[in-house]
Amino acid sequence: MITDRKQTRGRTLEEVVEASLRGGARAFQLREKDLEAKDLYELAERLVQLTRQNAAVLLVNDRIDITLALDLDGVHLARGSFPPDVARKLLGGGKLIGVSCHSLDEALEAEEGGADFLVLGPVFETPSKLPYGPPLGREIIRRIRDKVSLPILAIGGIKPQHVPEVLAAGADGVAVISAVMASSDPTSATAQLLKAVNRRLTSDD
Repeated sequence: MITDRKQTRGRTLEEVVEASLRGGARAFQLREKDLEAKDLYELAERLVQLTRQNAAVLLVNDRIDITLALDLDGVHLARGSFPPDVARKLLGGGKLIGVSCHSLDEALEAEEGGADFLVLGPVFETPSKLPYGPPLGREIIRRIRDKVSLPILAIGGIKPQHVPEVLAAGADGVAVISAVMASSDPTSATAQLLKAVNRRLTSDD
């Protein structure tokens, strides 16, 4: 799950993360780009207490300094961030590095640079991803799956009904923002998404 405290319907981010944890989420990306360093640090400090209590993973967008200061599980890199190979040198081998990708070239570059996984999209139309252009569709997942061995998380307008088709196209999982953040019941929304993922993975066995 990717955070956006502006979509929480007046709830604190901690409340929504805690609810999502009850729904079964075990990986979170702290993505609050407008926060000053001190505020982001303090928010990450509060969230990591929740994730550690629940054996969940917390990554933060771009901020290698905060990742190191709080011993977070890793960092997620956007296109304007550090290259993954530089991040790896700074973080060492024990941290996760995710990279946002919007094309095959970017995916290949991320894999070459030592990323651990890709977040690929936007697959479907969604307001939070409008700055990145029109939706890429499922075909981009197929193209990248054929060329890249890293795990791929599809993002962009993902709802439970989309899960089977993006996994069938080659994604290993999904990443969501509004589907959980803006839900009136983040616990149930998380559980429904995980149920859709698990159903598809089980049917493939």
